[in-house]
Amino acid sequence: MASRTDGGRRAAHNSDKTERLLNLVICLLYTRRPLSKAKIRDAVPQYAQTASVEAFDRMFERDKDELRDLGIPLITEAADVLFDDEPGYRIDRREYALPDISFEPDELAVLGLASRTWHRASLGAPAAQALRKLEAAGVERDDASIVGLEPRVRTAEPAFDAVKQAVVGRYPIRFDYRAARSGERTTRHVQPWGIASWHGRWYLTGFDTDRDAERVFRLGRIEGKVARDGKPGSYEVPAGHDPRPMIDQMAQERPPQPAAVRVRRGAGHTLRRRATLVRDLDADWSQVGLDFNDVEIFADELASFGPDVVVLEPTELVDAVVRRLTGVLRAESTPESGVESRPQSTAEPGTEVNA
Repeated sequence: MASRTDGGRRAAHNSDKTERLLNLVICLLYTRRPLSKAKIRDAVPQYAQTASVEAFDRMFERDKDELRDLGIPLITEAADVLFDDEPGYRIDRREYALPDISFEPDELAVLGLASRTWHRASLGAPAAQALRKLEAAGVERDDASIVGLEPRVRTAEPAFDAVKQAVVGRYPIRFDYRAARSGERTTRHVQPWGIASWHGRWYLTGFDTDRDAERVFRLGRIEGKVARDGKPGSYEVPAGHDPRPMIDQMAQERPPQPAAVRVRRGAGHTLRRRATLVRDLDADWSQVGLDFNDVEIFADELASFGPDVVVLEPTELVDAVVRRLTGVLRAESTPESGVESRPQSTAEPGTEVNA
């Protein structure tokens, strides 16, 4: 209990210090003339709360050194041109501000590619906003040089943001989890330790309180909502915990499984490039054979092609795609639209599902 209390105090101290330094930077950056220490103490709330002038002087001297260590151009000069015995302080805007940024065509192409990498992910909106700012500044992109590249950094799992917040906030959570081998769905109670991407998939490391053991969970197998199950700081993360070695040791991968899909001609190029079999059926469709390891991740990819891909087998892959398409239909359906969502029945091998 004492260690958690001490940790909470340290976190609060760091937070107060960060806010104080930020207020000091704002104060010194947006003044036209140097400010005396007395005016700085009045302007920065944390300084005004100090018990004495001596306490303020000590705090201010430490903060000045820290700002300079961070590379912030803090200038000391006379606070009043008529009285040069009192020092004043300000931040040189010209040295502090970033210069105008320009990009070569190939650099802009890479930026555009990076924004597409975060497509439909938790950072998709900020990436798109950054590109809009470039365009508003008159910067034109050249997408021609990156045609055919379709990178993805997948953080689109519904559980990603909730799990990330639990790791940062250090509070227990509970969620429904579908086992990799049996497919059994159980409710798990977990103390989150860390989150990391491994082999293109996102994993949570933590302590499973029901099993009284360390566990690794793939975010793509979490179903439904992630719920808070305790207070922040109610457990300790092992000192120096690195999630990647734990994931590497405990994550179990299934051997590759074969799948058969139909792909419309002129579409699904990323599927065709890694296919084990491509056979043209007619002028419009090809049958494509593929190997996959994770049903849920592969279902995400197939469903993203829309009507250009039809899933044939295996049954578990068909079911996974059906769940996604049904979820999309429910999300898009509104009372005003007059569309009623009906869950589709479980498909048998060979059943065609428009993905």
